[in-house]
Amino acid sequence: MKILSKKNIYLDYAGATPIDKNVSKKMALYERDFFYNPSAIYEGGIEVRKIIEEKRNRIATLINAHSDEIIFTGSGTESDALAILGVINNCSPKADQPRDDKLLITNEKKEYKIPHIITTQIEHPAVLENCRLLEERGEAEVTYISVDEKGLINLGELKETLKENTVLVSVMYANNEIGTIEPIEEIAKIIRRFKKEKIKSFQDSYPLFHTDACQAMNYLSTENIEKLGVDLMSFNSSKIYGPKGVGVLYKKRNVKLEPLYGGGGQEFGLRSGTESAALISGVAEALVVTNKIKKKESERLIKIRDYGIEKLLALSDISGYKIILNGDRENRLPNNINISIFGISSELLVIELSAKGIFVSEKSACKSDDHSKSYVIGVIRKNEEGENETDGSLRISLGRQTKMGDMDTLVKNLKEILEKYNKFK
Repeated sequence: MKILSKKNIYLDYAGATPIDKNVSKKMALYERDFFYNPSAIYEGGIEVRKIIEEKRNRIATLINAHSDEIIFTGSGTESDALAILGVINNCSPKADQPRDDKLLITNEKKEYKIPHIITTQIEHPAVLENCRLLEERGEAEVTYISVDEKGLINLGELKETLKENTVLVSVMYANNEIGTIEPIEEIAKIIRRFKKEKIKSFQDSYPLFHTDACQAMNYLSTENIEKLGVDLMSFNSSKIYGPKGVGVLYKKRNVKLEPLYGGGGQEFGLRSGTESAALISGVAEALVVTNKIKKKESERLIKIRDYGIEKLLALSDISGYKIILNGDRENRLPNNINISIFGISSELLVIELSAKGIFVSEKSACKSDDHSKSYVIGVIRKNEEGENETDGSLRISLGRQTKMGDMDTLVKNLKEILEKYNKFK
């Protein structure tokens, strides 16, 4: 079955994107002719290594970084994990090392304090679950700062939460469910200001700033990593019309990480495993295309997004169901629409729309096997009435094949579904 056939409307680009045709063509060349192990010292291996380093340099150039600051991983999730666990593992003392000699506080009593992480309550599971894992192991203290009803981080709380043993702040560039864009540059300024004012006995390089930019790469400013002010940035290929199975971690040169596991020592010793020239060429080429069309495509999708939002919210007056928009109306990704329809379940709506050839999601695909209510929606709605009602939250994410008419088709079919179930209320 062709998902992007004329009879189907795909509206889950935040979950996965189809591979760009030009990307696919270039990958085919590398898959066929450049299969050698890039660690080998014979001619074929040397040629593959040369290709990988060329692609590494191309990605670095596209975000204004150095080539040795680009690390290839297996996914965006792995990139997040390497950033978070890598920082904490580097901070933790080794078995043969006194606890007060490795990192954190060397005060008068030479007390060791476990590393402190700051993140938000609505981060991607790739961030939240690793933070919780570190908490459970007693390897880190974690503060989950609040967001407002639109999903925007509480900057005042961030300032108050920073302390002398804070080693990492991780805030996603744009939320994967509700599309809210966080003030990354302002967060970076707060962290820099804290570093200047903090106790001098604490290592000057901390806290580091990490952002998950998986949803941001297609639409937001990523062409100047220095301007963003981050030390670590994760993104993946499958969200930018490249192949699945490859992610990228930008790591600033002065940042030290410990690998998640041992092996052959590839990727500067941080991610062992034989690299794939085809996958790496795929993500590099996908980013080239993305950067080239980013501005024009964002402007196009904003028009479709805003039209879709108006049409969907208007259903509230004629369907018998209360419908609201989740996330910031203006400060959101160009391709994101997230609505809640009260009194009907998300799963039911997704299944009914799928039967009509319209593919949307009810929350992050990374948590699709968890049938509980979206934790992101739960957080931003914690102070609102009706939070315990059945909540049909839909994530409608647009992409390069989306047309204005798709919104009309979506609204028409959703109206029919709501009218059908309204009889049983």
